[in-house]
Amino acid sequence: MSASSTLKEIANFPNHVAVVPDGNGRWAERRGLPRFEGHRAGVENMHSVIEYFNKLQLKYLTLYTFSTENWKRPQEEITGLLHLLEEVIDKEILELHKKGVRLRHLGRLDELSPDLQQAINKAVELTKNNTGMTLSLAFNYGGRTEILDAVHHIIAKGIPPQNIDEELFNSYLYTAGLPDVDLVIRTAGELRLSNFLIWQSAYSEYYSTNVLWPDFNNKEIDKALLSYSQRRRRFGGL
Repeated sequence: MSASSTLKEIANFPNHVAVVPDGNGRWAERRGLPRFEGHRAGVENMHSVIEYFNKLQLKYLTLYTFSTENWKRPQEEITGLLHLLEEVIDKEILELHKKGVRLRHLGRLDELSPDLQQAINKAVELTKNNTGMTLSLAFNYGGRTEILDAVHHIIAKGIPPQNIDEELFNSYLYTAGLPDVDLVIRTAGELRLSNFLIWQSAYSEYYSTNVLWPDFNNKEIDKALLSYSQRRRRFGGL
């Protein structure tokens, strides 16, 4: 199914899709490869997924690339993931910029290495005025940490409790300015949210597939979007 035919068949198209790309390690293990090769394959697939969603004219795409809990993994794997992200940003950002994609980072930037911080800041600055798809990379991100950080900033600003509502609280989240998530996709058969956008996905639709992330292709994206299009979102109403 082509990108154009998908748009024609899906009457109810999401505005914001968030993805939990799981299964890189299992993908590598099934092939007798080191776990890092699974992460490399996953990152390569990320390029294809971003490109396809951009062709579909999705407005907002958010990818969960490294959680605050991932620091518990072996140091060798963490180091490899950090270098891989820096490598990918340097390699991909000019092409994304040419296509009008705007890049955002979600998470605690100051806990990353100076080189990685510089690469992310450079990419965000380069693409900040682009008007195409907004691609958010949740790297060193945790939903609870995001909420706590927002609370701390609100308190530090001395904002009176009676002035705090959802709109104001949203403005202190990492995702300030982004709409709530319409569809959360998770690969590799997992059914949990794993501390990902827990405020922004309060009324999201969920789609889980057994397909491992490196194998999650355009056909699988179409399945997720078609499933979403067949649902009726009530937002607490009838």
